[in-house]
Amino acid sequence: MKSTLPFALASALALSLCVTPAVATTPMEASNHTTHAQQKDIVAAAVAAPSLSTLVTAVKAADLVGTLQGAGPFTVFAPTNEAFGKLPAGTVDALLKPEAKAALTGVLTYHVVAGNVDAATLAKQIQAGGGTATLTTVQGGTLTAKADGMGGIVLTDPKGGTAKVVAADMRQSNGVVHVIDSVLMPK
Repeated sequence: MKSTLPFALASALALSLCVTPAVATTPMEASNHTTHAQQKDIVAAAVAAPSLSTLVTAVKAADLVGTLQGAGPFTVFAPTNEAFGKLPAGTVDALLKPEAKAALTGVLTYHVVAGNVDAATLAKQIQAGGGTATLTTVQGGTLTAKADGMGGIVLTDPKGGTAKVVAADMRQSNGVVHVIDSVLMPK
């Protein structure tokens, strides 16, 4: 007799990630209910979300606007303003300086995965991986995704830093955005 636990876990995980817990509704979230033709691209949706203004500033400073407005599809793990606020004092200001553009680009592209990895797909990857999934970022590094035991997803970077997905499946015309509560750092 096959166990239905893996299927039930994946279903519950996918369902729970489709809900946006503890995050105020933003224009980005509201755009999930529009037709594909009416959806914004990832950058336009982030610009419309006040909780992502630091990310937008960083994307502009790294000259990644054109890239993230491209056809994609992209999966973006978008840190909130509060996530950037958790970094050591002065880190964001230092990364926004013109001479730090390469480092900033590395950090930002570490939060992007090629393709359209929605919550259901990520849950299936975690299940297939025996409890974890490895995601290769556009930066070239990897993120490890796993269920947090409470119906959510936690991402871990190579340095042991973690970020929880606090809002998932904000679908845009060129991909999907998952909002996270911490900034992840590549090697």
